[in-house]
Amino acid sequence: MTMDMWLAVPSICTDLDKDDEIHTVVLRGAGETAFVAGADISQFGDRRPGGGGYDRATGAAFTAIETMAKPVIALIHGFCIGGGLALAAAADIRYAADDAQFGLPPARLGIGYSAAGTGKLVDLLGPAVTKEIIYTANWYGAETALRWGLVNHVVAKSELDAYVAEQAEVIASRAPLSQRAAKLAIADHLRAPEQRNPGLVTAAIEACATSEDYAEGVRAFMAKRKPIFRGR
Repeated sequence: MTMDMWLAVPSICTDLDKDDEIHTVVLRGAGETAFVAGADISQFGDRRPGGGGYDRATGAAFTAIETMAKPVIALIHGFCIGGGLALAAAADIRYAADDAQFGLPPARLGIGYSAAGTGKLVDLLGPAVTKEIIYTANWYGAETALRWGLVNHVVAKSELDAYVAEQAEVIASRAPLSQRAAKLAIADHLRAPEQRNPGLVTAAIEACATSEDYAEGVRAFMAKRKPIFRGR
């Protein structure tokens, strides 16, 4: 990931969120060698902490993914290292190929890992696993990542793309307002108590009850057919 790539992420996320034809977002690397093999270390000299806004750029990218209203799936082939691991952690759901490798290299480079990134891993994995990943700077395989709860499922490499496409279709067929309310509630729960916004979460939940989608869901259930949700 270069600086230009980090800077492009927020606007891309905004465009995807605004597109009513898109219901589920899949985040992946080009090809099947890597999800993201890490940040461009050659740029660290003048852009790492304190120079060039590197941390601000990466932080904005992670926040943009985390705060998308739509469900975001990380499809992980091969290497998922450093900034790649942080990008995957920002997604809602992570599906990995059986060849996936995960790791954080700051302790190999003498870099301090960001407080926000560390906190995100603690939320996902707990403090002990987070310490092992950061202290050792080792790479870990897909089955270890699954055992730790870093990924939701591990799939044979040849089957991963089709598996994720199927899961994305299922998620896209469900009620968007219900998913949005759940995403807000989960994110709010993970915040410190003084930073929570229960009013916003309650409003999102109550909006479901008065929505066209709720009426459609009831009609479809009574008629024993699949509902067609429109997110309103």
